[in-house]
Formats: sequence, structure tokens, C-alpha cells
Amino acid sequence: MTAQEPTILATSGGLRPGDRTRVTFDALVHHAVDLAGVTGRRPRIMYVGTAIGDAESFAARASEAARVAGFDLTPLQLFPMPNIVDIESAVLDQDVVWVMGGSVANLLAVWRVHGLDTVMRRAWEAGVVLTGVSAGSICWFQGGTTDSFGPELRPVTNALGFLPYGNGVHYDSDPGRRPLLHRLVADGTLPVSHCTDDGVGLVYRGRELVEAVTEAPKKGAYVVRREDGRAVEDRLEPRLLSTPRG
Repeated sequence: MTAQEPTILATSGGLRPGDRTRVTFDALVHHAVDLAGVTGRRPRIMYVGTAIGDAESFAARASEAARVAGFDLTPLQLFPMPNIVDIESAVLDQDVVWVMGGSVANLLAVWRVHGLDTVMRRAWEAGVVLTGVSAGSICWFQGGTTDSFGPELRPVTNALGFLPYGNGVHYDSDPGRRPLLHRLVADGTLPVSHCTDDGVGLVYRGRELVEAVTEAPKKGAYVVRREDGRAVEDRLEPRLLSTPRG
């Protein structure tokens, strides 16, 4: 069973150190599985590490995290070539696609070369829950702020556009992101933008933001809009999710 309508959980979190593993899936990843409505079997989750060049070390950590969580994990690798013959069928067979952070600019370029942008849209429309952290959040929007091009943050405006907003990630931990996003919204480079502190996620049904959730207390989500040529920010209070074991 997949979600009953197109669903995205865009986050600045989802991972934490495990008790016996280097990494474990935190509450946001578990919430993505809940959104998929899986019952009576092990959830199927696809890990996509394009943004970090399909680093095998982290794919192994994700596999361990999935084992601890009770998920069946399929890694999708595009370097040096796709590791799956029929990518579309494999993606559509998942309950959740979880996209790792890293370089969103490189992710977008590589996905488009392999037609994964089109596959992801079909999966979204079919009810596969799309989620991820940082670059794995920005990619679903019109664009956002990124360090893909170097230490100085710059805008990316050619993301997949499933959601008609800008996206700000790591809003409380990277001091340059908030002021840059405000400037980009104020000058019209980005549309109305939805932003997350570390540990926070935004749930979208179709293209509508329906809820902010968090795996960390005292964190926030934000909507930044243009008003009279300036950026205006409104805070959303997320619902605190329970912490999974592991």
C-alpha cells in the first residue's frame, strides 16, 4: 500500500547516532513510513545517495539503519552506472524513497541524465512517499539555498518543482541560510519559501503544506513570503514525534 495521494516529507533531519550502529533512522524517517500506510509487512524503503556521489560507506550505514528499524532497504546507485536495470519499476515498488543530503546541484544534473526526475514524478503521483534531508529536501521544490558551488551559499532555482515553493534547510544551524533566503524571496528569485530547523520536517499532500513535525523539541518551521518588496517570516510550531528505539 502506498499513500492515498501524492505525499512529500521535506526535512532537515532523519538521522542520529545509533546505540549499536553508526547511524539510525530517527523519527522523521519513521514518520515517512507511517505516511505510506504500510501494514502487515516490512516497509520497503529506497535509499538514494546521489548527492554524496553514492558513497558506499554511507549506503552500508543506511542498510544497517534499515535493519535495526525493520525496513527492507534498496539502494539506488547511479555511479559509475545504475545498479538497477529497470529503475522505474524499482522506484514504483517502494513505499518510501529517502534521499540523502549533499550537493543538490549535482543530484539534479545526474538525475536528469538518467531520467530519474521523470521517474520520481511518476512515483510521487502514484503515492510513493518522497522524503529526504537537506539536498534531499530542496530537490522537490522550485529551489533554495545551497553550498553545492562552494563555501559561499548560492541559490539553486532549477529543482524538480513538484512543490511550487522555495525551501530553506538547516535554518537554525547554518547562519548564512536565513539572510540569503530572505534576500532571494524579497527580490523574487525564489517564491514563497518553506524552511526547517534541524530535526524538522514538512508534510505535503499534493502541493499543500498540511503539517510541520519534529524529532527535536523547541525547533521551528517557517514560511517566508514577499510583502512590499521585503521578506516577511512567520513561524510554524511543529508537532513533536516520538523517538524510535535504536
